[in-house]
Amino acid sequence: MSTPMLTATLEGIGFWTAGLPSWAAARAFAAGSGGTVDTPARPASQLLAPNERRRAPDTVAVSLEVALAACQDAGRDPATLPSVFTSTHGDLAITDYMCTTLASDPLAISPTKFHNSVHNAAAGYWTIGAGATAAATAISAHRASFAQGLLEALSQLAAGEAAVLLAGYDSRSTGPLGRVSHSEGLLGGALVLGAAAQPGKPRLRVRLADGDAAAGNGALARHAAGNAMAPMLVLFDALAAGAASCTLDAGDGRCLHVELQA
Repeated sequence: MSTPMLTATLEGIGFWTAGLPSWAAARAFAAGSGGTVDTPARPASQLLAPNERRRAPDTVAVSLEVALAACQDAGRDPATLPSVFTSTHGDLAITDYMCTTLASDPLAISPTKFHNSVHNAAAGYWTIGAGATAAATAISAHRASFAQGLLEALSQLAAGEAAVLLAGYDSRSTGPLGRVSHSEGLLGGALVLGAAAQPGKPRLRVRLADGDAAAGNGALARHAAGNAMAPMLVLFDALAAGAASCTLDAGDGRCLHVELQA
């Protein structure tokens, strides 16, 4: 079974992972014309006040970094865009802390950690930091999280939105949960997708179909293979290489065929 095509213009891209702190660095690395560079343990979000920046977990830091970069690349005001934030786990380090503390000393739960434990924490910080009043959606679908986030963003375009921000991100896992669902490092990628065609901007045509997507084997997919959001790197490797198409894992025997037209 297949579904009709959903289309969008790729207006802007944001990217961050250890050694590759921007889309320009990632694209050069994927093309073999650039190497990795020294990066901090996590990016410092420009959108948050110092107190909020200190309290924000790694997942918030990386998601806001790439979301803002994508908006700047697209020349879009972040405050005006509806957004979709997608993560496999949210922040498993915080979840592990919450479970451990609830089991050992429930009254010692940190209000800040509790505040940051919800899956829509990144979306909430984004709306505050960017002053965004448009709808913000938080999605999780295990290894299909990025593909399902992309479907949600494209569906909003098809329903009449002029442009939508999509951000995918995950951080390291730890504790018993990390043994069940492993993730390494910190990874974020974001796209601003627009409804109207624009000269010089690539166009995406996306179709949901039956079948399984192969694991990514491009340079970016190999570089951040241990991160739970690595399935999205199939698309980022295709964009870096100027490929005509790629296939994303959409979960449960389904996949997203993505055609890329310059």
